[in-house]
Amino acid sequence: MAGQDTAADPAKALECKEKGNKCFQAGDYHGAEELYSKAISYDPTNPLLYTNRTLALLKLHRFPLAITLSQQCISLSPPPSISLKAHFQLAQAQIALHHPSEALESAKIAHSLCVEEVIVGGKGANNIGPITELVLRCKKELWELREEERLRSRPSLLNELVAGLERDREAYISVLRAEGKGKDVEIESVKERYKGKIGELRRTFELAGVNGEEGKRRKVPDWCLDDITFSVMLDPVVTKTGQSYDRSSIMEHLKRSPTDPLTREPLRVEDLRPNLALKAACEEFLEENGWAVDW
Repeated sequence: MAGQDTAADPAKALECKEKGNKCFQAGDYHGAEELYSKAISYDPTNPLLYTNRTLALLKLHRFPLAITLSQQCISLSPPPSISLKAHFQLAQAQIALHHPSEALESAKIAHSLCVEEVIVGGKGANNIGPITELVLRCKKELWELREEERLRSRPSLLNELVAGLERDREAYISVLRAEGKGKDVEIESVKERYKGKIGELRRTFELAGVNGEEGKRRKVPDWCLDDITFSVMLDPVVTKTGQSYDRSSIMEHLKRSPTDPLTREPLRVEDLRPNLALKAACEEFLEENGWAVDW
């Protein structure tokens, strides 16, 4: 870790951090990253410095190092608001490197910490929208990755099944010849029969593509959609009137107007309750239909 050969000096670390902030605000991400790195060398146990440097690294697209810094920050067991930021940054770097499974786990932790911040009224509550978007992006990319693997395996499976039928055909013909029944007409009959089986198998696979999951008209069920943004819900909460919204969208609405979107009666964040059954249903739908993120 940085700072092993530098005497600890929190005051100098703060000075470097402030200079780094000015560079960052001016768009000088290289300068900011160097100053944040220097700050860490003076105070390697301050987790906030790691999130500052990681933010600069994300701007510079230096994603592997951003992952390392985020993990170092998390290992320091920072307070919830900083841990939230570190997991959020870690997920951003992981998804940028096309590691959707790892990114989704990190984003879920960030989202969980953000919900806790919402409950206690912490600063992290402001991140609920971007974190929700990131979780959905990770879910979509993970689904796309699995879908690509499934589609790649389909021709391989078809070829294996066809090869199996061809082996059965040749074995059958060998038996006929061994028993002295291998007349040309009988062998041709066997070949025609197996040709029909192979053709039927190929048609079955073709129909699976047209009438199966790929051929279905993609539609998101109404119960899965948020009535404010009309997007698929990730973390549904229910109001006093029994209407469910995604947590991020209803919170954005309450910032503008502390009223129920449906009845216009007074509504506070404290009045919202998790809709766990709907959340589980939405998660299952998204896992099987990752395309719905862009609905």
